[in-house]
Amino acid sequence: MADIKAAFEQALKDVKTLTKRPSNDDLLSLYSLFKQGSDGDVSGARPGMLDMVGRAKYDAWAKLKGTGKDAAMQKYIDKVKSLLG
Repeated sequence: MADIKAAFEQALKDVKTLTKRPSNDDLLSLYSLFKQGSDGDVSGARPGMLDMVGRAKYDAWAKLKGTGKDAAMQKYIDKVKSLLG
């Protein structure tokens, strides 16, 4: 378990070294996996209709409900590796 947390922390650093901006879908995926891996299932109310960005983030995170923290961390690590390619 400590190994996955260390790899997750490294992936958080590595994602900042990307040379080009990921697509919006990739950014949403990274965001939702990060939130699920660090905070667990989505909490709070869904943002209103006028907050399109907040709503998209909330919805992406909500799709991961029930995914374990370790599984989300591993998916985040894998996603960062694929983007660094």
